[in-house]
Amino acid sequence: MTAESTGPDESTRPDESAGTAASTGPDAPQGPAGATGSDREPTQEQSTTTRSWLRDHSELGVCVLLLAIGTLVLADALTMSVDIAQRGPIGPRTVPFVVGSALLLVAVLLAVDVLRGGRGEAEGGEDVDLDEPADWRTVLLLSGVFLATAVLIGPLGFPIAGALLFWGSAYALGSRHYDRDPLIAAVLSLATYFLFDNLLGVPLPGGPLMGVI
Repeated sequence: MTAESTGPDESTRPDESAGTAASTGPDAPQGPAGATGSDREPTQEQSTTTRSWLRDHSELGVCVLLLAIGTLVLADALTMSVDIAQRGPIGPRTVPFVVGSALLLVAVLLAVDVLRGGRGEAEGGEDVDLDEPADWRTVLLLSGVFLATAVLIGPLGFPIAGALLFWGSAYALGSRHYDRDPLIAAVLSLATYFLFDNLLGVPLPGGPLMGVI
């Protein structure tokens, strides 16, 4: 009785072991990509290494941006149509050429420094309290000064509108030297006017002072 009861159980054991062997054999499926865990580990490590390298050299994004802006400025300077008479060796294309070339030079030097291991200082070193709210009064004052300059530059001309721009900006930023700021603003405005109108050949509106200056 005992031999007969244990016989069928023992006959099924080879089939179970065979099924287990078949499921773990060399032809068994090993995941959706057919790769083992040891094959996937190098790929994950390479991805992590790439992300870490890009994070450590994130300043290269600034280099790309400067390079793009410099190229755009130079391209715009080359295609600029100069319809006004150029006075001397300095013309309307001079400043765009200088600015565009400087941007390209800075982009290259910054990229070399970053690739050599240079790192920018952390923002924590700046004397800025991030918990303080924004100074909306200063922002609104500056916005009003810029809008007033855009409106007044036509009828009043650049010398007067520029002086108001410089004086208003100084006042918005906290300067209260009423005896000195208007004089400095007038000098800066006239110097800017002569620089663009006489040296660079870029005409600016003179307004009522056109016949005087």
